[in-house]
Amino acid sequence: MAKRKKTTREASKRSAVTRRRGNGAQGAIALLKGDHRQVESWFAQFEKTRSEGRKLELARNICKALTVHATIEEEIFYPAFLEATEDVKLHHEAAVEHDGAKKLIAKIEASSADDEYYDARVTVLSEMVKHHVKEEERRDGMFARARQSEMDLQELGKRLEARKAELMGEEAAGRGRRASRNGAWRGRGQPVERSRGM
Repeated sequence: MAKRKKTTREASKRSAVTRRRGNGAQGAIALLKGDHRQVESWFAQFEKTRSEGRKLELARNICKALTVHATIEEEIFYPAFLEATEDVKLHHEAAVEHDGAKKLIAKIEASSADDEYYDARVTVLSEMVKHHVKEEERRDGMFARARQSEMDLQELGKRLEARKAELMGEEAAGRGRRASRNGAWRGRGQPVERSRGM
């Protein structure tokens, strides 16, 4: 009987650790790492393409994804991390890295692919993001510290995912408003030209 109680207690402990670490459904760290991998893929495609149109599309995707990612980290993940770990140094370094990236994103978004500094800005942003990701994902980095803490990474993941969906929805709504100024909407999001006569 004593052995059974011990086994149940150990299973309960393992379950608590699993919830904190975010295994199973998409936990906080899995979601954030997924964002990292997506942006890395777009940066790699940007480096390879010669098409200015494709570069512009990729850069827009990168800037939007990084803006949303930084927002959910700053609003949800970083405050929870700071509260759980009290690691001011890691928190502040990540916040400063975000500030630098945001400034460069603003410059990229304000320019076009024919700007002579466009490719250089995207390349430097890629290098900044690679450094930031390495810092977060390293063995003693923010994600490792979060896993070791009492953070409920599963619940945090749900909050991050909901806020991310909200921010992405705002972007889609913004695109819809811009398109509706140029034409009326018909079903399935297809704009039609407005009648110019009458």
